[in-house]
Amino acid sequence: MSLLVRDLGHTPYEATFRDMQAFTAARTAATPDELWMCEHPPTFTQGLAGDARHLIGSSDIPLVASDRGGQVTFHGPGQVVAYPLVDLQRAGYFVKEYVYRLEESIIRTLGHWQVTGHRVAGAPGIYVRLDDPFAHQPLPQRPQAGQTRLMPDAFSGLGKIAALGIKVSRHCTYHGAALNVAMDLSAYELINPCGYAGLKTVDLSTIGVSVAPGEVAELWANQLQRLLP
Repeated sequence: MSLLVRDLGHTPYEATFRDMQAFTAARTAATPDELWMCEHPPTFTQGLAGDARHLIGSSDIPLVASDRGGQVTFHGPGQVVAYPLVDLQRAGYFVKEYVYRLEESIIRTLGHWQVTGHRVAGAPGIYVRLDDPFAHQPLPQRPQAGQTRLMPDAFSGLGKIAALGIKVSRHCTYHGAALNVAMDLSAYELINPCGYAGLKTVDLSTIGVSVAPGEVAELWANQLQRLLP
């Protein structure tokens, strides 16, 4: 069963979060899976087990507590957000495979612009080399057999371009991933992104790729439709 894609446009974070909860609570075994694509106004969000001390600066940007995994992150205009609402039991794979496919969709989307996205063991999300985002050589800190924990200096030379935070309820997913396209990155200086002090955050614009968020959203949605049957 293919994903039904809904373009929500610019939408408040908290209202969208509540809508995802309601959709998931009401769905049945026959409910089609959906993919919500959107952008949010400036908002800090904190995961269920998150630590508010990772918000290290003050601003007028609201902080919303959510029930996703992960720590504190930032959403804002120029960042494309994907919320897959998928019945994993019906799809036939587990959470670990779902996360892999979600990350793979981002890697393939970045590849459209020859940007090489990387995984880092122990740190969900997608990263790029700051000195050469187009280089293909694998990272030593990539996930490998027997290597699942965060290595020392795991983020050295890297910038995070996409963050993940998911929730699974009754085998059904909500929340999802955010890909930075062309945004004001200064808000990230007010947090330890995803709980990591000093982690640099980048977007496509800062690494030299000029593209509209809408174009990224369309390509990314196509990849998610291929990878999340």
